[in-house]
Amino acid sequence: MIGKKEERQKSRLATQIRISYIILILPSIIFMVFAFIVLWTVNNRYKKMLSSVVIASEISLDFKNDFDYETYLLLVGNTTPDKTNIPQQLEDARKVIDGLKDYTTTDDNQKRLQNAEKYLNNLESYIEKIKENLGYENKYEDNMLIWENDVQIVTSLFQETMNEYIYYENKQIQTAQEKNNQLFAEMVEVSIAIFAISIGSIIVVSSIGPVWITRPIEEQVKEEQKQLRKAEFELLQAQINPHFLYNTLDAIIWSAESGNKKQVVNMVGNLSDFFRLSLNRGKETVLVSEEINHVRSYLEIQQIRYQDILKFNIDIPESINGYKMPKLTVQPIVENALYHGIKNKRGGGSINVSGYEQGDSFTLVVKDDGIGMTEERLADVRKAIEEGTSDKNIVYGLYNVNERIKLNYGEGYGINIDSKHEEGTTVTIRLPKNFNLNR
Repeated sequence: MIGKKEERQKSRLATQIRISYIILILPSIIFMVFAFIVLWTVNNRYKKMLSSVVIASEISLDFKNDFDYETYLLLVGNTTPDKTNIPQQLEDARKVIDGLKDYTTTDDNQKRLQNAEKYLNNLESYIEKIKENLGYENKYEDNMLIWENDVQIVTSLFQETMNEYIYYENKQIQTAQEKNNQLFAEMVEVSIAIFAISIGSIIVVSSIGPVWITRPIEEQVKEEQKQLRKAEFELLQAQINPHFLYNTLDAIIWSAESGNKKQVVNMVGNLSDFFRLSLNRGKETVLVSEEINHVRSYLEIQQIRYQDILKFNIDIPESINGYKMPKLTVQPIVENALYHGIKNKRGGGSINVSGYEQGDSFTLVVKDDGIGMTEERLADVRKAIEEGTSDKNIVYGLYNVNERIKLNYGEGYGINIDSKHEEGTTVTIRLPKNFNLNR
């Protein structure tokens, strides 16, 4: 349960941080997209206009002189109708005109291009007439008149039309440049506005964001503290179990009536140590040696009551006795081993408490050779501990111990349980070496 809660809280916190980032960068993203679209549009329009003027300038400068000269060569016999370049010149000029129609955006220039097409058609008809006259010897003067009065006049009109086209396209470029300047000014205004919005967003997020982001962390801490206190209270309640106290006092009375003074003294001393260590002046951490003494007091009391079925052995290395750990961690597991392991097995059994170091952590082990658990039962217990089910009929207090360790030290620590039916149960408790709760 704690692990899932932490995952949900981390996911929620990550989502809120992402939203904060989006709020901060969204105006910049909008501006970048807007600027890109505007610049692309302006650049594309400008390139088209320039291309239109360049192409029109080329044909305006060269077409008249080249066409007039090629026609003259045809008239004087320097070239033949089959070898003349006139048809190619007309075809190239038509392709240029067709291409310019896609560039210009004004109706007037579209009409000028239509007129240019008509002039090309007229020139074609004049060339056909000249070719026809070449078949007659007495048609030379007629062809010269066509060349002087028709061809040269039409090529001049064509050149004039293309010059007009270029002139008005240049005016369009100037107009576009003015619009670009205006657009640039608008972009500057928009940039200033977006910058102001960004600054405002940063101020708002800076003032509200920390509260908004840290609120779930505070809620998580409060919830974990609440659960921790609940687990500690339930563990403490378990130690001050009236049945355990009544049964122990009954055993003391029985020993006293039997005249066994030494046993009475031992039981009273163990009972006193047991509750003194349980309370521990309100502190939540104890040394490993203190926790083990607490367990020893508990087992010595219970061994007097269950002397026919209970044996125990405690073997803790001196090297780990100085480490700190949460109080009331091992005793609930030992109690669980006694009541649900040893007592349920015919003939009784033994409980062994041991420990060892490994890297930056140490492990305490509670092992019994009691009745153990079936695979199904073990799976239920593990699932209950992992998912946080606090049903005592399933986990016998293991949940509270495990939850308290994870709340204090993190998900890498806690208890692990293994068991085989008719063979016994082993519970391992993994704790960090150098972690102090300072409480």
